[in-house]
Amino acid sequence: MMSVPLQLGIRAHDFGQIPLHELTIKLQKYGLSYIQFALKKSFPESAPRLSALSPGTAAHYGEAFRQAGIRIAVLGCYVNIVDSDPHKREEALSDFNTHLRLARDFGASLVGTETGSVGNGYTSDNFTEDAFQKVVASVRVMAAEAERLGVTVGIEAGLNHPLHTAPLARRLLDLVPSPNLQVILDCANLMSPDNYLEQDFVIEEALEILGNRIAVIHLKDFEMKEGRIHIVPVGQGLLQFAPILRYMKYQRPHIQGILESTPEIHLEKSIAFLKGMYEEI
Repeated sequence: MMSVPLQLGIRAHDFGQIPLHELTIKLQKYGLSYIQFALKKSFPESAPRLSALSPGTAAHYGEAFRQAGIRIAVLGCYVNIVDSDPHKREEALSDFNTHLRLARDFGASLVGTETGSVGNGYTSDNFTEDAFQKVVASVRVMAAEAERLGVTVGIEAGLNHPLHTAPLARRLLDLVPSPNLQVILDCANLMSPDNYLEQDFVIEEALEILGNRIAVIHLKDFEMKEGRIHIVPVGQGLLQFAPILRYMKYQRPHIQGILESTPEIHLEKSIAFLKGMYEEI
């Protein structure tokens, strides 16, 4: 039986800000047919304000990627959906909705974000029920808009965010029962100094309880340094990729894996590492 090949992509801005044709050439060179694309991070001059994006902007980039044989797996719109300033939160949701509306012109069907922070940067207030309820309120609005437009919201859980564990992500899915709400799973984002030694359990639990609501997998690696989590190129850290790749291969064939935080000098090695393990399992 032929197994389905590993579907790999990368965040476009991990190549830095380079001209569009150079970006497509690099993606082809590394055999990456998917990207996570955050316009503002890759081509800031095309996005003076996120609210000002036009169908023309979306078509320009969407067409270039399509012609190069590259698909936008995640249209990135990383905004703070729990900003404690109601005006700024409104603006964040409006920017996100603009991306939902233009997703089709970009040739994407999923718009992704993390949940942000109720404070300015890190705050333990993010771990409160109140912060979680703010996430629920914002995601309800986003999911309703996504349903109206026939596209999907991808929410990513991350350490220090109001949504920082797989069980909380599961709770969000249960409280906002929309088929247009999915999860972007980044297992390295679930690691903390307290749980990284039990990562077997953390990863298995995430795959188990989020199951077929995972739309895309982020692939990044981490190490522990001076009691803190540091992100490192894929294959050079402590993350156990085997259960993730096994899930991708046998439970969700063709699901896209997006490399993250792996600089270009390490890319070839990281891709070989993932493909080698994927073949073996």
